Amino acid sequence: MSTESQTTEERQDAIEQRHTEAAEELVPDNLKLYIGGEWVDSASGETFETRDPTTGEVLGEAQAGNSEDIDRAVETAWDAYDETWSDYSAAERQRVLAQLGNYVEENAEDLARLETLDNGKPISEARVDMQLVADHYHYFAAAARTHEGRTIPSDETSQIETVREPYGVVGQIIPWNFPLLMSAWKLGPALAAGNCSVLKPAEETPLTVLKFLEGVDDILPDGVVNLVTGFGREAGEPLSQHPDIRKIAFTGSTEVGRSIMANAAENIHDITLELGGKSPVVVFPDADIETAVDVMVTSIYHNTGECCSAGSRLFVHSDVKDEFLEGLSAAAEDLVIDDPLLDETTLGPKVTDEQVQRTMEYIQEAQDADAEFVTGGGAPDDEALADGNFVAPTLIDDIDHDNPAVQEEIFGPVLESFEWDDYDEMMEQANDVDYGLAAGVITSDLGKAYDTAKDLEAGNVWINQYNDFPAGMPFGGYKESGIGREIGFEAVEHYTQTKTISIAHD
Repeated sequence: MSTESQTTEERQDAIEQRHTEAAEELVPDNLKLYIGGEWVDSASGETFETRDPTTGEVLGEAQAGNSEDIDRAVETAWDAYDETWSDYSAAERQRVLAQLGNYVEENAEDLARLETLDNGKPISEARVDMQLVADHYHYFAAAARTHEGRTIPSDETSQIETVREPYGVVGQIIPWNFPLLMSAWKLGPALAAGNCSVLKPAEETPLTVLKFLEGVDDILPDGVVNLVTGFGREAGEPLSQHPDIRKIAFTGSTEVGRSIMANAAENIHDITLELGGKSPVVVFPDADIETAVDVMVTSIYHNTGECCSAGSRLFVHSDVKDEFLEGLSAAAEDLVIDDPLLDETTLGPKVTDEQVQRTMEYIQEAQDADAEFVTGGGAPDDEALADGNFVAPTLIDDIDHDNPAVQEEIFGPVLESFEWDDYDEMMEQANDVDYGLAAGVITSDLGKAYDTAKDLEAGNVWINQYNDFPAGMPFGGYKESGIGREIGFEAVEHYTQTKTISIAHD
């Protein structure tokens, strides 16, 4: 029976059945903490629920780790580093990382479906994520063999050399929007550099990381990767404050990033922070409209807008504004909002009801300011999706750039549009936010695109494309969007410290 001929009740039943069957098949057996290669209960014995954002049903109960569990994981990680992992050669670390990538490749479909259950992203996007996860592990496998020291010219009486050494044990905290991919962004370079890790996934989406570690348990030496699930205050904060963690890496909101930075300062620990964004996309009058529309759809509606790099502020030249917004609103309305386990779905639910309410509060800010809603602005008009955390793709025009909905990160499928004629005035406005994670430029003139990219205050600038994250591309932000870089070879160096050896000749 086609979905067009089904009643609302029949569609709801079909969605619930599809998700129930998938959960029974895919939710991992072990929802415990993973410490020292063993699956263990939290010290408190407390658990928390992780829910399906499409149906609202409970997928499982994970362990609610706390500071005692963090202490245990850190101590175990140091034992593994001192007794095992520090003796692994670069070639041996390369083989381990390659096997991690192979596991993801071989189990990509199951991992993608589980990610969709726990996060809500469309299965088509989850499949791409799994390809990237595998590719990043393979990239960092190769990188394990390539980070080197150097020889520094000196006088004839001495020789100066540098070597890159791992920190030992690092703490890593990942967000809920790309759960398994963010874990690869963190674990890949840390392991390549020779570190052991204590990893805390987001409490909203722990399942794919648990499934992954369950599957690679026989690949990783015991204690090299330890996983503590739980909430930020009870598990994340003790991890970032732990005196025996030598480096902390965090991806998430700028607000929490400030706390992580303050905690790391107590112990003078190194940090990598990949934080929020409010990224501009500039459309020039010579842009191909069809290409520009496709790029904008990817920039803001990919992953339901739950992407720190999302192009959420559009600056479109007055010569093409009307044509462009007409095409963009039509494309937004053509997005298929439905069960994310269906291949044809292109926009899924947000991860939690709390995130829906956050998005709606910003939409209300725009409505209170009498902004023009070109499309969207609420929940989709589909009663079969009423139990899920759905927000319709939204395009807002005629809004003051100082409005909180413009200045602050919404983290949802909401785009604000601004018309421009004068390049300098537009650029001043494009850079007039506290963030600087990413930006986009759409034009047929590559020279103009390159000049614009240099003027934008952003760590990453995409030209005639958006949200492309190949392994090897450094990713990170300016201003309040973070410190350090991920994905690329720079990330491996961020997980090492430099030792200088100065040798006197006889």
